[in-house]
Amino acid sequence: MSGDELKILLLCTAFNGLSQRAWAELRANGHRVTVRTAHDPKEMAAAVAETDPELIICPFLKHRVPETVWRRHRTIIIHPGPPGDRGPSALDWAIMDAEPTWGVTALQATGDMDAGPIWGSRLFPMPSDPPRKSTLYNTQVADAAMSLIAEVAGKAESPGFTPQPLNRHRPGATVRSRPAVRQADRRFSWHEPSAHILRRIRAADGRPGVRTTLAGVPVAVFDAHPGTASPGEPGTIAAHSHGAVLVRTGDGALWVGHAQRPAAAPGIPVKLPAVLALAGVPELPEAEEPPGFREIGYRRTGDVGVVSFDFYNGAMSTTHCRRLLSALRHAVAQDTKVVVLAGGEVFSNGLHLGVIEAHPNPAVEAWRNITAIDDLCREIITCTDQIVVSALSGGAGAGGVMLALGADKVIARDGVMLNPHYRTMGLYGSEYWTYVLPRRVGEAQARQLTTRCEPISAAEAAGLGLVDRLAASDREAFTAAALEYAAELADGPRARALLARKRSARAADEQHRPLETYRVRELAEMSGDIFDDHRGFAGARRAFLANQPVPGTPSKSPAVPAPRQPGLSPVSR
Repeated sequence: MSGDELKILLLCTAFNGLSQRAWAELRANGHRVTVRTAHDPKEMAAAVAETDPELIICPFLKHRVPETVWRRHRTIIIHPGPPGDRGPSALDWAIMDAEPTWGVTALQATGDMDAGPIWGSRLFPMPSDPPRKSTLYNTQVADAAMSLIAEVAGKAESPGFTPQPLNRHRPGATVRSRPAVRQADRRFSWHEPSAHILRRIRAADGRPGVRTTLAGVPVAVFDAHPGTASPGEPGTIAAHSHGAVLVRTGDGALWVGHAQRPAAAPGIPVKLPAVLALAGVPELPEAEEPPGFREIGYRRTGDVGVVSFDFYNGAMSTTHCRRLLSALRHAVAQDTKVVVLAGGEVFSNGLHLGVIEAHPNPAVEAWRNITAIDDLCREIITCTDQIVVSALSGGAGAGGVMLALGADKVIARDGVMLNPHYRTMGLYGSEYWTYVLPRRVGEAQARQLTTRCEPISAAEAAGLGLVDRLAASDREAFTAAALEYAAELADGPRARALLARKRSARAADEQHRPLETYRVRELAEMSGDIFDDHRGFAGARRAFLANQPVPGTPSKSPAVPAPRQPGLSPVSR
């Protein structure tokens, strides 16, 4: 071990996106990093005893660290609030209270929750438009946290570093301790102004939502957007569009994209497009999808056509896949040279497990869903009149990764995490992965990626050949970077050469082995997973939807450093 390496334990409640980023980036910096998920003091103590770390970092931990741990090991909590903020619902309160500035603090665990000496902090302006809690966590909070985690690792290597109490780290900062947010704190009336209701719903999105009643049905609501409706009684539904319902408020209306009915034995509560969650309500007029709630769009800039899509949490139902396929076919019918597939906050996570679980016959719906996404992937792979670019401003998992790899080029925002595997969900996988993955990384690497079931960063993906260009981590600049990349590819002679090579390669591949044979082989495996539950798909799906540990998912990761990547230029290949 070199002098600048640390033996670090990431202690987490779940290996979420932030924890994955921390694991990947600390390893890339040469540290020996182990991840352990723990849900009580006994599990935490056991994890620490097993690994004997030099430093413990808790990027996402909902439980108090036991005294036996923090007294013997430097234990750093990454708290999603500015210095002085205390409590388990920091982001909920920040959004509901319309805080103009928020932050993230790295503090040392002590006997008092969120009150230990401070190792560092970051402040950032809050968006003027109230963000969804999940969006805020995965954007500004996660970026600030990653900067802090790197700082913490650096300070831990310095023998002379001493963390500071609040009054020395940020003079004038006040202590504000707030309790966990309850449903009573989130409650609203549909007679109140839209802006107030919107802030309440977004402060509880993606979990736990806000309980209310729609069409006489008790639900928790999520995914709210401003809208307009004809006059009517607040709380009534004016229209629906692509799964969302338009609900009248005291001064206007809001689109509610998703809702969840309470648990009803023997099923589990499933977050669904609102129209599905309210199945059985009277027929409602259908409205055109308004600009503020557009899941799929198309625009053209010179020789570049952009198909944008932003599905809630990256889940793609049968209907989503078919609508996106129609949009893609419209795009490739134009006389552009490049088509960009621009995903949203999450590029794609593949199948919509909620819609599958809620269907009267989940296996049949799962089959419809996988064949629909396969149709979309085939359209991408077989497009030979334009260059297709996948633009990943957000992460991707399972079939969503393979969908992106069907394109000719992939541009990804630095910091994005990819999970190019299916097995933790009890699936063999489809989306032509047995074709698109090996052609980029080779059979051996493809087998490793799909069987080790570990996340990889965009930088690691670029080193492996899964990503062709890395863009700066600034989210607002990513769209411009993707368009600039597409415009470079569309440049006359270069575009002609790329298309010629693409057509030649596709024809050679087809001659060697028809594309459809990959699909047939994959679906033969998937039929056993879906209809016969060969790999435990049903149990894994239900555990995931119930926010429980997925059977077979490891609670630990190897403690080996990642191979250091050579200096990657923002442009490769």
